[in-house]
Amino acid sequence: MNAFGDNFEQSEVDPAAEFLAREQNALAGLEDEIPPVSGAATSATNGSVNGDPVPKAEDDNDDFAGFTVPKQVTEEPEKIRKWREDQKARLEEKDREEERKKDELREQARKELEDWYKHHEETISKTKAANRESAKNAEKQFVAETDEIEPGTEWERIAKLCDFNPKTNKSSKDISRMRSIILQLKQNPLQATKKV
Repeated sequence: MNAFGDNFEQSEVDPAAEFLAREQNALAGLEDEIPPVSGAATSATNGSVNGDPVPKAEDDNDDFAGFTVPKQVTEEPEKIRKWREDQKARLEEKDREEERKKDELREQARKELEDWYKHHEETISKTKAANRESAKNAEKQFVAETDEIEPGTEWERIAKLCDFNPKTNKSSKDISRMRSIILQLKQNPLQATKKV
């Protein structure tokens, strides 16, 4: 089998013993870094958890009897902590600014609404006054014209009340025939005949 280059020599060193030796060497440096735990703390931690009794582990390995596993502290790096604080401050500032702008917009909207209502009331009052004035004038004119009623002028008065401008509006009715009849009667009024 040597032709294939298989050299199966058995080493005299036990691999398990070699592994344990390496681990002990690696852990030897940790003894200086980890402070020893006092006896009272050990009995408190080994005896109960949150007041409940905990069964003791079997002491198969006395090499690690005086050591405890330190808690892994997940402390944020200083830069991340500072960024979080700055971000929180920025967000709070933005929230305050947003509330301030909302208040400004509400105030502006309230003022604009008040101005609109004021302008609307003024417009309505002006329109009412103009309508009253034009109604008074129209009434005075109508009363003045009723006093001047002469026989045969009825169609002229009716023609004054009608709008004879031909407007092509699709939604309105065709009133051209009525318009033409009124204009004919205005120009050639019917003779009033008295019945006896």
